[in-house]
Amino acid sequence: MSTLHILWDESHIWGLLVWRAAEALGLPYRLVKGEEIAHGLLSCNPPALLVVPGGTARLKAEALGHAGIAAIRDYVASGGHYLGFCGGAGLGLSGQHGLGLCPWSRASFSDRMQHFVSGHIHAATRTGHPLVPDAFDRTVAASPASAATAPASDDTPLLPIWWPGRFAPEKDGEVEILASYTVPGPDFWVADLPLDTLPPGTFAEWEALYGIHLRPTFLEGQPCILHGHHGKGTYTLSYSHLETPGSPAANGWLTHLVEHLSSGRIRAAAHEVPAWDLDALPVQWDDPALLRARALFDDIVTIGINHCLFFRRNAWLIGWRAGIPGANLNNLHAGICTAVSMKPSQAATAYWAAQRETFMRDLTLFHQGVTGYLLAERLAMTLSKTFPETVSRQSLKEQRTALFGPPMASGGLYLRLLDTLDTLVFLGLSQQEGSTARQ
Repeated sequence: MSTLHILWDESHIWGLLVWRAAEALGLPYRLVKGEEIAHGLLSCNPPALLVVPGGTARLKAEALGHAGIAAIRDYVASGGHYLGFCGGAGLGLSGQHGLGLCPWSRASFSDRMQHFVSGHIHAATRTGHPLVPDAFDRTVAASPASAATAPASDDTPLLPIWWPGRFAPEKDGEVEILASYTVPGPDFWVADLPLDTLPPGTFAEWEALYGIHLRPTFLEGQPCILHGHHGKGTYTLSYSHLETPGSPAANGWLTHLVEHLSSGRIRAAAHEVPAWDLDALPVQWDDPALLRARALFDDIVTIGINHCLFFRRNAWLIGWRAGIPGANLNNLHAGICTAVSMKPSQAATAYWAAQRETFMRDLTLFHQGVTGYLLAERLAMTLSKTFPETVSRQSLKEQRTALFGPPMASGGLYLRLLDTLDTLVFLGLSQQEGSTARQ
């Protein structure tokens, strides 16, 4: 088939970015679930390309199950093409929770702060490779052993990364490095610290005074985008989110990949994904409960911003102070804003009618709980120097766990709300494939 299949499970805001990119670029696509893949979707009607958005590789693997994992491996081995971003890239690797398409595995972090990097970064690219646009003329080392010596430059393509994992290079000549990181761009952050606001020498001073290493030099020379063969097919794994709105170099590379991996069967109608202002999306589903839900989420965001726990990172992403569950709240915020902006399909309307009462009851409790939790975090910040034990860290941890589930996992009211929104948006967008992208 001359179409893309986009794996929806456990993608959330990252799945919305890929969906919106497909719409904006005029790419034919279908949103699919792991259950469909497990039941033979890829074998009975193979797509030109399977795209797996970001998210958590472990949860994606669980959604696919053994049958779904085997089905993707068979699809690629039989000549299919796999394109994974961030968590989708991690899913394509070998090791626990991986598909084993690529012989490399995911590298561990020596310091958790190394994972908390985001924004645009320059990348050295491999000249002359058919999957690399001709406009990217900076050469990257083709072998893992020499990738660490890739040149640092500030005039190479700017590619967006959002809290990426890392590849663990091995001496396998069949894995091709298409891009490696060089130096951060102007909107680069480490946790909640914007690099371009810090005076020169700040990181060196902190390292000398406090022994803490926050400079993102650990990224320089690290592989960013890989390509290789599995059986008769291929995999392309990118820790850069090439679907990021308003990122011309990344968007152009995405269209280049899609057109080449599909052997020209898919042609993009555009080459850039426009900016995405979530809060400005027009209301198309004028349901009182949904509008109330959006208002409650807006209130949570406003409280967080007013009390210095959240900040506007860009038009589609809310930034957060270290330790605040901002990634979780971004998933919910993006989901409800998208739901309200959809034209209600018959399936989505029926599902919402069945879930509305429970969802709104849970959301009311969640709103109350999160408001109290955020204000407690703010009070703890205020008193931390003079009365550090007034608001115990253990109490804050327990509040957060009750609302969002344990660290590095999901649970509580958050997961119930997210699952409902995820299904609702899937049912709505699945009926609108090929429509004009929302601005």
